[in-house]
Amino acid sequence: MELFGLEIKRKKSDEAPNVKSFVPPQNDGTAIEIGQDQGMGGFAATGGVIGQFVDMEGGIKTEADLVARYRTMSLVPECDSAIEDIINESISSNDLDAPVAINLDRVNHFSDGIKDKIRDEFNVVLDLLGFRELGHDIFRKWYVDGRLYFHKMVDSNNEKSGIQGLRPIDPQKIRKIREIKKKKDEKTGVEVIQKENEYFLFNNEGFDKSGNNTGQTVKISSDAITHVTSGLLDYNQKVVVGYLHKAMKSVNQLRMLEDALVIYRISRAPERRIFYIDVGNLPKARAEQYLKEVQTAYRNKLVYNADTGEVKDDRKHMNMLEDFWLPRREGGRGTEITTLPGGQNLGEIEDILYFQKKLYKSLNVPVSRLEQENSFAIGRATEISRDEVKFSRFVDRLRVKFSKVFDDILRTQLILKKIVSEDDWKKSKEYISYDFQKDGHFVELKEAEILRERVSTLNDLDAFVGKYYSEAWIRKNVLRQSEAEIKDIDKEIENEGGSEGGEDDMGF
Repeated sequence: MELFGLEIKRKKSDEAPNVKSFVPPQNDGTAIEIGQDQGMGGFAATGGVIGQFVDMEGGIKTEADLVARYRTMSLVPECDSAIEDIINESISSNDLDAPVAINLDRVNHFSDGIKDKIRDEFNVVLDLLGFRELGHDIFRKWYVDGRLYFHKMVDSNNEKSGIQGLRPIDPQKIRKIREIKKKKDEKTGVEVIQKENEYFLFNNEGFDKSGNNTGQTVKISSDAITHVTSGLLDYNQKVVVGYLHKAMKSVNQLRMLEDALVIYRISRAPERRIFYIDVGNLPKARAEQYLKEVQTAYRNKLVYNADTGEVKDDRKHMNMLEDFWLPRREGGRGTEITTLPGGQNLGEIEDILYFQKKLYKSLNVPVSRLEQENSFAIGRATEISRDEVKFSRFVDRLRVKFSKVFDDILRTQLILKKIVSEDDWKKSKEYISYDFQKDGHFVELKEAEILRERVSTLNDLDAFVGKYYSEAWIRKNVLRQSEAEIKDIDKEIENEGGSEGGEDDMGF
């Protein structure tokens, strides 16, 4: 079987040394593991790169079902509101700057010229993704689905030109496969891991409910696919789950409770009537027929649709709901209509509010954001709630995990254009970070508040400078200035002091 797409060749010197292990590599849930006894994982060639794949353990089915459930959950208004809060906090942009920028301050392996090229290529990556315009949508897809796939399109005749385009792939149509080849050790007789091979299987029609593909499947090189997951793993099923997974139960409970509440209020809110119909001395059969005739003339039944929330009534009569019709024999009080009172305490929705708060907590969103009457105040540090601090740290973790998208695409781009080598990238990858743009107004107010507190503390300690505290200690511990900042500030102060004497030369 031939692989479709880009494949970055490794040098022989880069291959792993002769190190053996009987333990297979840890499965992070992103791939279906197959052994050599399974051939090509059920991937039977029928010509070219086209074949059929049989999933014996149902990993594809599980992943496809999870993605479908997550997407359905995201349509629930309360869940959608919480998701939008998370996305808006994670991705912020303005008309001037990009939503994210690369930070190479900690990278010491590259010269300044190489760093400038890396920054230029990162801007190219943002343009390929359309991240300036579609950053919000891309991040939302990754957060909701719990995984993100891109096909890196490269000109095979001119790989030095780099990536020509990025095309998103539906997670329900692609799966990662890991082949593990074992060999029995001659000395110990233990099967050791000799080789592992990773690739992707793509089916444009998706996979059916049995876990098998219904059409043709393409085997794709792992270097041609950018694959980023949430990093959350269900250890029982060995499958990657999304951030919405733990909120699944809360969403279902909230939806069922709301539907039940609507049905109860529609059925119990109005008063119901009891009709006592005088049937005189009619025979039993004729009395029942007469009662049904009266019912047909006046009775009406409403039907509630839980999917649309509509109350449907095919008949155009006045609603009587679930009235009671009882026959009364001759000698009674004749035809009579009495009324049953409606349900009580219909305005109580504490249970609904409870499950709404539970949903927000399961998504790590502060409950205070659910309560619209509580406005978000940006003030002194003492006014910042603990939940907001936890939420801010959660957003930072999301940004770090999502940044793997940029890592993979940028790595491919730099290697193809011969800007850096594979070894250089491995050495410097851990020192490359990405600065996401934050809400400008919030950051401005926060920095102003911090500066105000530092200046206030500085004024309080001014009388003790030179007696109990040195200027250097004040600048490092109160003003929080680094060594580099102190040098730069001193140089700027010196330059500004030197320029005061030249005011006459400037004509001022």
